[in-house]
Amino acid sequence: MSQTNPWELYDQLIAGVPEGITVTDYCLGTNWSYMTAVRDGQVFCGVAYTASGGAKRTIKANMRGWDLRDVAQLAKSWCFEEASLGIAALNAWYNRAELLTPLGMEYDEPVELPDGSFKKLDAFDSFAPEIAAKGDARVTVVGHFPRIERVGEYSQLTVLERSCRDALDTPDPACEYVLPSTDYAFITGVTFINKTATRLLELCRAANAKTVLVGPSVVMSEKVFDWGVTSLSGSIVKDPEEVAFCCKNGAGKLFGKGLVTVSVNMPK
Repeated sequence: MSQTNPWELYDQLIAGVPEGITVTDYCLGTNWSYMTAVRDGQVFCGVAYTASGGAKRTIKANMRGWDLRDVAQLAKSWCFEEASLGIAALNAWYNRAELLTPLGMEYDEPVELPDGSFKKLDAFDSFAPEIAAKGDARVTVVGHFPRIERVGEYSQLTVLERSCRDALDTPDPACEYVLPSTDYAFITGVTFINKTATRLLELCRAANAKTVLVGPSVVMSEKVFDWGVTSLSGSIVKDPEEVAFCCKNGAGKLFGKGLVTVSVNMPK
């Protein structure tokens, strides 16, 4: 782990994807993107948030038939749409039960709520008792997650958001001022797409903060723990067909049916 090469983590993750896995389908959806690949009859499927902005898109070729590792290289693209597909490719390899179970993966069987949504394993709720017990702990959340205001009921909460949506949000360049004194940091996996992740992790390490990566875009690899991350709270694909439908149509039940939320903690 190097503080002088911000690409090191990306390069480690890309190098960990074996060659010989062939992309069979993908979609750069309005809200979510997915990548499906096959090797010897085994299906690999990964999801990432579809981020917009950055450089202009230059890779417009049909990537079906490409090697999954080659697509994963797009995680380093400054076009955030391309990077979304690159992270989805990384997740197709890393975010699998067979790799994560030996690391102590925890997950809840999804429970459908009366409104048709699904109860998900929530990193914020998981850490709430620990944070509340400390009394007045400083918590920084990168990304405006649903119902995030509840974290402010038991902590000093700062929400860093690139597109501020209400009075709770602070513009994300404030990370340089806020993270050096934070006790807990919850960081959206989208930061791997927009390339802010390595700097955010560096700031969190310097603060000796407990750091949790959150969301379906999180690459669930033990390699990330070397960068000071305490816990990974991401997802694995349960139903590739439902994932494809949801990403292509902006409908269906991505969470609970298509994806299962899982967490892995840093080995002690």
